[in-house]
Amino acid sequence: MMADLLSRCFTLDAGDKPILTYQGDPSTPPAGVDPVFTRGGYIHPVFTPAGKLLTDDYTPDHKHHHGIWSPWTKTEFEGRHTDFWNMGDKTGRVEFVKLGDTFSNGVAAGFRTFHRMVALGGKEPKTALNETWDVTVYAPITAPQPLYIFDLIIHQECATQSPLILPKYHYGGLGFRGNRQWKDIKDNCFFLTSEGKDRSNGNETKGRWCYISGRTDGQMTGVAIFDHPSNFRSPQGMRLNPDIPFFCYCPSQDGDWQITPDKPYTARYRFIVADAGPDKELIERLYTDWANPPKAEVK
Repeated sequence: MMADLLSRCFTLDAGDKPILTYQGDPSTPPAGVDPVFTRGGYIHPVFTPAGKLLTDDYTPDHKHHHGIWSPWTKTEFEGRHTDFWNMGDKTGRVEFVKLGDTFSNGVAAGFRTFHRMVALGGKEPKTALNETWDVTVYAPITAPQPLYIFDLIIHQECATQSPLILPKYHYGGLGFRGNRQWKDIKDNCFFLTSEGKDRSNGNETKGRWCYISGRTDGQMTGVAIFDHPSNFRSPQGMRLNPDIPFFCYCPSQDGDWQITPDKPYTARYRFIVADAGPDKELIERLYTDWANPPKAEVK
């Protein structure tokens, strides 16, 4: 595994094949997009083993969608509504702070990075949450089919003594936006959950994993997103958007909750990227290996 870690925007790759890029510093929005949507602290692009683009960024229909990202939508902070997701509302934003430790070896490469969620409704901007991402990208596997595997651990703590109140809501949390072709080509986006649900009946249901797929340049591509059983309210509620290639794990679907100074939030997710549609048996095996690994006992 190799990683270009010379800047705060860098790519992790295997040989000369890029796997994903972390966008630390704010990226440049497309021409004509309001600068309010300028954003850093997310992952895009992500590629498949065959080199197909998996994710999208600054999409025309949702300019605040950014590959893989993790803001909250409906919140209350110090008596004010604050939306860190819909940046066009100008009530909240997420900022890249700094890059932490990095590593690279023959098995994996990864990094730690720091963000902050900033409330904008008061007299001056105020940080509500400090967020840490730990990303680990593993060496590609080739059997039973070529796969890229990477993990994301999200940790969020209150930046002040004020809690972040999260009312019940249908999206916000871990977000994923798929390739633009999955929307622009008719009938070209598919969802399958661990419970056998699809796009027609899976929205706001719970699942240990969801596979999102579509044809990219005529090739079927997809990603399984795993929700770890240790996560808050696991299996977490899911947003399977009926119109766009967007998926979200959203614990707020289950009702009101809070991140408080004495109770931070941590969530673990795994991504399995393939040039194929869903193989449910394989996904279940990979999920079990990750979520419930075998334990050795010495007697």
